[in-house]
Amino acid sequence: MRSADVVVALDVGGTGMKCALVRGDGTVLHAERHPTDAGRGPDAVVDTVLGVAEGLAGKARADGLDPVAVGIAVPGVIDEARGIAVWSANVGFRDVPLRDLAQDRLGLPTALGHDVRAGGLAEARLGAGRDAGHVLFVAIGTGIAAAHVVAGTAAFGAHGAAGEIGHILVRPGGPPCGCGRPGCLEAVASASAIGRRYSALAGVPTSAAEVADRAAAGEPLAADVWREAVEALADGLATGQALYDVETVVLGGGLARAGARLFDPLRAALHERMTFHREPRLVAAALGDEAGCLGAALLALDSMEK
Repeated sequence: MRSADVVVALDVGGTGMKCALVRGDGTVLHAERHPTDAGRGPDAVVDTVLGVAEGLAGKARADGLDPVAVGIAVPGVIDEARGIAVWSANVGFRDVPLRDLAQDRLGLPTALGHDVRAGGLAEARLGAGRDAGHVLFVAIGTGIAAAHVVAGTAAFGAHGAAGEIGHILVRPGGPPCGCGRPGCLEAVASASAIGRRYSALAGVPTSAAEVADRAAAGEPLAADVWREAVEALADGLATGQALYDVETVVLGGGLARAGARLFDPLRAALHERMTFHREPRLVAAALGDEAGCLGAALLALDSMEK
């Protein structure tokens, strides 16, 4: 790429979009944030996404830069080969040909990807996993999802649903999961699940961050809830390691902000579960909430190379 070449990158969530103009080396030249307002319906969200992308391309040209491609990351089930957002609960997409719509609107080659896989791609190539060839990025927030990145490429699976580690069964007969089955990892160990569990037992609304604080302060109930979640998460990661045999596991999302209160007991619990499998390095994500947007830029850059 020439020094003036940039890609337009958008990370679309149910609440907001993180957007940027990014050079080929990953340098962010300009960043913006916009509301998604998914409650308006999927057609309105598509119009917003395309309008913001078009505005960023115009901003680039006004600054003497040349937008050469677009990368868009969205949640849900994504058919990356065909550029279709198959299904997304967060933004209401159902079989939306978002890649073609963006190409037609902007006249630029466009890549469409999954938000967590895009974040994992960025962490593996630019962030906490950049020194490892095999990385499992696990985002723990409202739900739990993962991206398996090998040699800088994230696998998306035969049907666009690779990495749904949150739906590994870890507690048969456990709490109900949004997918309809009880006992999934994200029904026990996600930030929202931790908050729900404590709130149900204590009778007061409480967030996962507050549970972590109370557990660290020695409150028995909070300590029990936190320990249950850590043990379940260790079971899920041990299963992931058996499947993927990675060098590094990168934890991101809101729960990872608990720092040592999460990582210290989780490392110990994961170590106990290792038999003949090599124990992966367990680290915190380095790119924060910019990972998805940077990953979208990488998708655009990779599509140009291909």
